[in-house]
Amino acid sequence: MNYIVHPRIVPGKVEERMYQVSMARGCVTSNTLLILPTGLGKTIVAVNVTADFLSKGRILLMAPTKPLVEQHFEEFSNLLVDADIGVMTGNMKPERRAELMSTCDVVISTPQSVANDLEAGRYDLSGFSLIIYDEAHRGTGNYAYVRVARFKEKNTRSVGMTASPGSDAGKIEEVCMNLGFRRIDIRSDYDPDVSPYVHDTFVNRVEVNMPQDLSDTIALLRSMLDHYISEMVSLHLMNGNWPASTKHLLVVGENLQRRLARGEKTAIVFRGLTLQSMCIKLLHAINLAETQGMSALRNYLSKLETEASAEKGGKGAKELTNRDEYSGIRGIVDRTNVEHPKISRVMSLVSRTVNNRPGSKVIVFTQYRDTCELLTEKLSTIPGAVVGKLIGQSNGGLKQKEQIGLLERFRNGDVNVVVSTSVGEEGLDVSSTDAVIFYEPVPSEIRTIQRRGRTGRKNDGEVYVLIAKGTVDEIFERTSKQKEEAMRARLEKLNDDLSRGSSTLNRRDQTNLDAF
Repeated sequence: MNYIVHPRIVPGKVEERMYQVSMARGCVTSNTLLILPTGLGKTIVAVNVTADFLSKGRILLMAPTKPLVEQHFEEFSNLLVDADIGVMTGNMKPERRAELMSTCDVVISTPQSVANDLEAGRYDLSGFSLIIYDEAHRGTGNYAYVRVARFKEKNTRSVGMTASPGSDAGKIEEVCMNLGFRRIDIRSDYDPDVSPYVHDTFVNRVEVNMPQDLSDTIALLRSMLDHYISEMVSLHLMNGNWPASTKHLLVVGENLQRRLARGEKTAIVFRGLTLQSMCIKLLHAINLAETQGMSALRNYLSKLETEASAEKGGKGAKELTNRDEYSGIRGIVDRTNVEHPKISRVMSLVSRTVNNRPGSKVIVFTQYRDTCELLTEKLSTIPGAVVGKLIGQSNGGLKQKEQIGLLERFRNGDVNVVVSTSVGEEGLDVSSTDAVIFYEPVPSEIRTIQRRGRTGRKNDGEVYVLIAKGTVDEIFERTSKQKEEAMRARLEKLNDDLSRGSSTLNRRDQTNLDAF
């Protein structure tokens, strides 16, 4: 094995992979968006580029979460020679952040802190030779990356990194425009210089049938939803041909709010707002019943009833809980011991993995915190399973140090099963994971790729996607697959356009993309 030889990189530490070397060289000469599959060393490319720019000025690396910032700090500290590396977060006093920005060779920070400080005039970006945006696909709208990029000096190099930029060609171009990238460097698992380092990931689709109590509950919820959708159609607030989706209901709500802002304070507008609110609540309840199970639905119904009984509770919650169908739902929920069949299937998959393959590790992803709590409790009963829960910081969740500590125990093998919400999807190094279980599919190609990328990094891995037949799971699975296929096709076209200088980005005054 050959290692990178560079005066600013610790000898014998960084394996020489030609695709990484090539990508780093491209970043040295032009502002670049790097697209590289998860687990193939985007951070190593960033270390190589940083080593080349240290002699030219300070380096700013931004990452969207504090655990990811901490992870980068550890890796850069272990690999770079003679570099003063500082970590910056919003918890620090502004004076301390300004001091770090003026004295450290490499500053690693969450972008919100930098954006706020720049806008407050606490410091500027003069003296920085390189800015690196991790998870650069976030650089749209008014996200902090975009705000920071407005303060970048003209001659400062910009590098973005992502495994999954998304399927929307317009958003990919927006990222390039906002962050000033003049070229895109794409690698896939199938490129000849990458494929020797790729481990197989086997994706397994696991179908489950809905139990009768859940099916009956869902039928009652849908009956209520159909009633209120029909009322909205009769009031000409919604097109009868539209499917009853959250997306369409949000459009209805926006239209009603505009009418209200114009002074149209009529009975139809007020009734429409109540109907829209009730339909969104019902859709959420259906989603919980179909994809999560009775415990998650039971918790949601309790919150709905609390809202309805409050002195100033919402009209929608009061009306829903007073309906006959709701009484039927509550009766089923109160008497049943049924849980979602996915739970027993997850338990079986985890038990088989940790007991048949000693030393193996598993991550279970779920959308909702209630389900995360329930799965953690259930999986902890499995012999041989040492289970940890990875959730975000909000509403009494895990603090940054607790998240980092859990991941460290997972890497060390002290914990061999992690149940995670979306906080575990993006960027975090979870070492060699033998299996990833999707408790439910997600209708986002970016999140699907991120979840799947938690395995197959150091060895072959298994991915299990649980699908409840006849539910929204099937729709989300299909949506994600279509978006992922579209993303690959659009990236290949954009890459080809850039190489020939024919991208629409080349024709815009704000940014002139160089040919490859």
